[in-house]
Amino acid sequence: MKKRNFLQLEIPSKSENESLARVVVAALAAQLDPTIDELNDVKTAVSEAVTNAVIHAYEEKEGIIVIKAELYEDEIVVEIEDRGSGIKDLEKAREPLFTTKPEEERSGMGFTIMENFMDRVDIITEEKVGTRIIMRRKFNSVTPVGE
Repeated sequence: MKKRNFLQLEIPSKSENESLARVVVAALAAQLDPTIDELNDVKTAVSEAVTNAVIHAYEEKEGIIVIKAELYEDEIVVEIEDRGSGIKDLEKAREPLFTTKPEEERSGMGFTIMENFMDRVDIITEEKVGTRIIMRRKFNSVTPVGE
């Protein structure tokens, strides 16, 4: 697949930057003219991934979140990466309703939402090194070139 466009953005791990990340990725995705629902799905997944990094990766200190997105003929691939604490038990973290911060009234649905709104979600994590979430979404509304 030939890459049509891409972006890379580094943001501080502040909750107010979650909306910036989702808008920037959505602006790139919009170049493929997806439906509103498809675009909203990508925005929601990006929000969940960035929010996870803000809440869990750096605990009480500020760090950097790297956002990369690549646009292909009818698909977007989004990576959200932090260099924080990593995930101790990835299988447990992927379970619906599991949260390590119940005192903050977290729903524990972040990974579940990402997986439901994107076609594929891969998570690469290592304790004390960080986490990288790679999400793919094909836009069914896009007519591939040549058809």
